[in-house]
Amino acid sequence: MASSFNVHSADGYEQLMGRWSRKLAPLLIDFAGLSDGERVLDVGCGTGSLTFALPQAADLAEIAAIDYSPVFVAEAIRRNTDPRIKVQQADACALPYPDRSFDRALSLLVLHFVPEAGKAIAEMRRVVRPGGVVAAAVWDHLGGMPGMRMTWDTVAVLDQNARPIRDKYCFQPMMQPDEMKNSFIEHGLADVEQASLLIRMDYRSFDDYWAPIAAGEGPLGKYVAGLDPVLRIKVDAAVRDAYEAGKPDGPRSFASVAWACRGVVPR
Repeated sequence: MASSFNVHSADGYEQLMGRWSRKLAPLLIDFAGLSDGERVLDVGCGTGSLTFALPQAADLAEIAAIDYSPVFVAEAIRRNTDPRIKVQQADACALPYPDRSFDRALSLLVLHFVPEAGKAIAEMRRVVRPGGVVAAAVWDHLGGMPGMRMTWDTVAVLDQNARPIRDKYCFQPMMQPDEMKNSFIEHGLADVEQASLLIRMDYRSFDDYWAPIAAGEGPLGKYVAGLDPVLRIKVDAAVRDAYEAGKPDGPRSFASVAWACRGVVPR
């Protein structure tokens, strides 16, 4: 099942989101729990933000990591120096592992980009042993990502064609209150808990914020890359104005919130 997230280069993704995923990963690990000796699966590993944080949190026996994007898989493999970590290309909705293979399955910032996210949750449950844990986190695009909403709302004023794309972005799967929690319960997980995880996205300047988007990374970058030159100039100027907010260009900090859920596979 293809992801709806578009990626051009690993470096571009790192500037757009990877650096923030690394800040969020320890929070998801703390929420999900982790114990020495466990076998853990990272579903949708990207460039390895969660994958490489896992062995820093516990002395794990094995870490399997999968992603649909060959760009991400190649980069995670290139970065890997831990023999316990095995990375491969695979579909979150058809995991290439037998039933009950892992003690925990975690997914960081992935389920909202999986068109049939419920299938991915069902697959995570399938490959985790009874008593094991499934946990995931997704950004709250509607109410918890002011840095991105700032730009989407700006372009939606300038371009009517941006409105349906903005609306889809704000209401991707698993993002509404209790939506992921209810899906966990629906797919047979017990003792399901929901939480909000908070980080801050700190940018050095407008160019630090805008460069990966301008290069076409992510949903917003895909929209920007398709603009005609005249509208592109207007969008660049308007988003810069929104970022600067009447002050000279420089550092800006945006609070960013993710929904998180954890559940236990019944014994």
